[in-house]
Amino acid sequence: MADQQADELALAEVVEFTSGLIRIDTTNRGGGDCRERPAAEYAAERLAAAGLEPLLLERTPGRTNVVARIEGTDPSADALLVHGHLDVVPAEAADWSVHPFSGEIRDGVVWGRGAVDMKNMDAMILAVVRSWARQGVRPRRDLVVAFTADEEASAEDGAGFLADRHPELFEGCTEGISESGAFTFHDGTGRQIYPVAAGERGTGWLKLTARGRAGHGSRVNDENAVTRLAAAVTRIGEHEWPLRLTPTVRAALTELAALYGIEPDFTAVDLLLDKLGPAAALVEATVRNSANPTMLAAGYKVNVIPGEAVAHVDGRYLPGGEEEFAATLDELTGPDVHWEFAHREVALQAPVDSPTFARMRAAVKEFAPDGHVVPYCMSGGTDAKQFSRLGITGYGFAPLKLPEGLDHQALFHGVDERVPVEALHFGVRVLDRFLRTA
Repeated sequence: MADQQADELALAEVVEFTSGLIRIDTTNRGGGDCRERPAAEYAAERLAAAGLEPLLLERTPGRTNVVARIEGTDPSADALLVHGHLDVVPAEAADWSVHPFSGEIRDGVVWGRGAVDMKNMDAMILAVVRSWARQGVRPRRDLVVAFTADEEASAEDGAGFLADRHPELFEGCTEGISESGAFTFHDGTGRQIYPVAAGERGTGWLKLTARGRAGHGSRVNDENAVTRLAAAVTRIGEHEWPLRLTPTVRAALTELAALYGIEPDFTAVDLLLDKLGPAAALVEATVRNSANPTMLAAGYKVNVIPGEAVAHVDGRYLPGGEEEFAATLDELTGPDVHWEFAHREVALQAPVDSPTFARMRAAVKEFAPDGHVVPYCMSGGTDAKQFSRLGITGYGFAPLKLPEGLDHQALFHGVDERVPVEALHFGVRVLDRFLRTA
């Protein structure tokens, strides 16, 4: 905060808001089974109390988004989008140490579904905006704050709806920040690495359908749909995708290699990853396309051969890799299995030599001077994909300073999701510093 001195109320509010948002159950089970409106109203009320005029927008009743604009001091500057989603993935209470929607604060830790994905960042945004209102602070460039629905499914009721139906709300926005970046990664040697996302693999969720000749289970059948599907699924699951280095991943490898005093050899990437040790986890999922079978459905009785069998595959492709991905799926499925995209979104890249990336790096370094900020590419995706339709370049920047032993990536969609209070305080300080200078 101002002169690097934290607004004590902002530090208290980020904890209060994280807990409060967690207590609002916004479980997204897919297929439209979610209601974000109570969380959207919670956020809108706190924005309005800071003197803003938030809009609540819905494509579907109950699937509510919130958008507000903060006017900057430089009208000639491009605007910045700061966005977070309000929905969360399901949680089975019986598996948790605390109830996943309790928002319990215990021993300096906030527990519950959404603690890192991503009600923590929503709370940070609210805390910073309200702190600015108390201090009379305005950013250099316009900030558009958006809290979205439906990120954990198709985003059709969330960022997709906003980008397609309300593009005027994002006028002037050229860049945006959201989840999955600037968290502490401990490499086991005492180094603290802060990866900032400057890219995302594309999303290719696939439906595979095999058709054959239905019949009695006791008879020979060389047109068995289950057999055909199983063979295709096995080929997909066992396929070794070739290495493909995007500019973001190449930059990540270059900076990580320099950190460990290694000469990067891009002709032997797997060997380079071995040399990086635990830090390779930041990169290894993004040097290739991938396709993982996840769901199977066929038949209704053990002695009946069904005429159709269906599988679903979670596919991800690198920027520039979608054509290769599709051609490979054609080969792996073969002539007896049809495949199609059930859900498809673009891969993204953002420049790592931009002034914005430099300011994110500087903001982290101010409050974590021993930390090493590196770019990386997300293996999955965020609402930045939908906002890219408006020409907005997206970065992952939701700062958290985490203690050793707390695996940030494992907490995403995991059991006992939680975030330390001190991590939230760090996040507010870093986000405030960045947004003031962005």
